[in-house]
Amino acid sequence: MSDDFDIRLRAGLRALADAVPTNPAVRRAATDEPRTMGPRVRTSMPIGSLLVAGLVVVALIVIGPRLAPVAPASTSPSGTASTVVSASPSSSVSPSATPAPGSGSPTVGPSFTGGLVGTFIRTGAMQTPRSFFFSATRLQDGRVLVAGGDSTTGNGSSLASAELYDPKTGTFSATGSMSTPRYSHTATLLKDGRVLVAGGGNGQQELSSAELYDPKTGQFSATGSMLTGRLRFTATLLANGKVLIAGGQGAVGAIAEAELYDPTTGTFSATGSMTIGRIGPTATLLIDGRVLVVGGTSVNEPVPYTPADVYDPKTGTFSATVPMPSTREWHTATRLADGRVLIAGGDDGTATAFSSAEIYDPKTDTFSDTGEMTSRRLGHGAALLADGRVLIVGGTGHETADPFATAELYDPITGTFSPAGSMLTPSFGLVATTLLDGRVLILGEDAELYEP
Repeated sequence: MSDDFDIRLRAGLRALADAVPTNPAVRRAATDEPRTMGPRVRTSMPIGSLLVAGLVVVALIVIGPRLAPVAPASTSPSGTASTVVSASPSSSVSPSATPAPGSGSPTVGPSFTGGLVGTFIRTGAMQTPRSFFFSATRLQDGRVLVAGGDSTTGNGSSLASAELYDPKTGTFSATGSMSTPRYSHTATLLKDGRVLVAGGGNGQQELSSAELYDPKTGQFSATGSMLTGRLRFTATLLANGKVLIAGGQGAVGAIAEAELYDPTTGTFSATGSMTIGRIGPTATLLIDGRVLVVGGTSVNEPVPYTPADVYDPKTGTFSATVPMPSTREWHTATRLADGRVLIAGGDDGTATAFSSAEIYDPKTDTFSDTGEMTSRRLGHGAALLADGRVLIVGGTGHETADPFATAELYDPITGTFSPAGSMLTPSFGLVATTLLDGRVLILGEDAELYEP
């Protein structure tokens, strides 16, 4: 039963990928504006002309600021003032620059100058094309480990290969492969710098095996297996160094049982169970050390759940929260700088996305509505920026519709979303990873960088 569900799900996602334009001319259409250059400046001028030019410059410096509108300043979560630039759909796009073949240098994409916040640029391509359900984990040295996923060959096979993205060079390079091909798995950075890769599927069954990636050697090695094979589950690093495994799809449907991985012993053990089984939930580590598990659904019950579960590592038990205002799956959940959690988008089991968002406050254990996104989205990506805002990218409005290229920003101070330009390539089921330098690596149909 779970294999059929998985095959149908992956087939639908692949149809979305096929809807993305592949003609390079189409993708460049927005940036193929002719570059214009001003007149050349003569190297010799009469003294009188120089004096007049100097007076004009001085006048512009003194009077200009009084004529130009000044953007309002807002206070970031750190307490420093930052300039706020409003978004405008009529913003101009500068032409792109493409490096010489084989140079490995990032390709500069649209630079939005008419008020849109941030810039999307092309970066190096992945060594292995990956369709969906791969993992991207930022290592302690700033590189990003990309592992597994669904093959783009169309034969429904999963991948064992892995690669590393280096933000300094903007390139991907191959690293050791996993011992088991897998997709819809989890990849969790441990406190000692290694990465725990667990579970997932291979097209035939849900996997219980797990392995560890050591960035010092660039190799994977086997570790203990989970008690239950599962895919589309969550894995959260706790303050004590253990990893909480929760939810997912197993051989019998939605899984409520949770388990803990102990890196000191390399073994998994049972812990408390959620109040209900969940496929595809999100799990967010709260500031106080607890874990919020939100949304998800069941194969037999397509309507997502409104109550959330909170795991307390001190007691090893889950407890139900008050119900969310909306049911959600294929949503995102991002912890804000002040400890609250932004839950955005998704659908209610009807395959049609919605634009609503809500905030969970762990201090009061309550959900409340916040501003709506500018677009309905499911299967999108989300990343917390250094200034406290949240970048929302890609996704789609319906499981059978074309994917989006648009992006938007959530401001936790005003509780509103605003447009933030567009990616170079529309993408669904993407992964957004915040880098150490504040940029965001976006992996989907292509590899791109968002520069705030």
